[in-house]
Amino acid sequence: MGRSSSKRKSVTARAVSGDDESARGRLLGAATHLFCKNGINATGIDAIIEEAGTAKTTLYKLFGSKTNLVHAVLESEGKKWREWFIASLEQGGGDAQTKLSRIFPALKQWFAEERFYGCPFINAVGEHDKDQKQFRSIAMRHKKVVLAHIEKLAAEMGVAEPQVLAHQLALLIDGAIVAAMVTGDPDVADTAALTASALLGPAKARKPKRTSPTPERLAAAAG
Repeated sequence: MGRSSSKRKSVTARAVSGDDESARGRLLGAATHLFCKNGINATGIDAIIEEAGTAKTTLYKLFGSKTNLVHAVLESEGKKWREWFIASLEQGGGDAQTKLSRIFPALKQWFAEERFYGCPFINAVGEHDKDQKQFRSIAMRHKKVVLAHIEKLAAEMGVAEPQVLAHQLALLIDGAIVAAMVTGDPDVADTAALTASALLGPAKARKPKRTSPTPERLAAAAG
């Protein structure tokens, strides 16, 4: 009888856990959509729970506060976006320059999506007091991962200053995202791509040349 009771408790616990995961997913999905579409400050808790089909007590049980929910949305969206972005560059293989040249065609596809509302990190930081660091720190962690991958590819190209090229391309990415959000025109990615190609060509041309050691240098090294 004790074993039967333990089994029932275990099944109940798993059911509750499953319900919580389902509710968490619905709340994250609803909050992501509403925050991106309408803005964080303009979106109230009631709107989120109505779209998610959950109770307000469930939201507070799972996230504790609206601020924590915003953090969870940014972390979740950032992870999904980074995985998509890096996969878009790497898919199809090719050399580092080929991979970097895929940045803006990939962004153009994103810009053309019906639910493109810009970058959630740019939007979150832009909505709040510039002295608030809570969203800025999450945005910077996201940006560092993206920059690191671009810098890695720039280094594989053999450019003299891969970090500089990575920051130049990141500025173009941010500018294209904002321009696409403001204008609603995915073709702004094409203009950014032209500018990127003007950076990538000369950067590759500046690749340091390796010279074969002359017999005199080999002799001097041996001595």
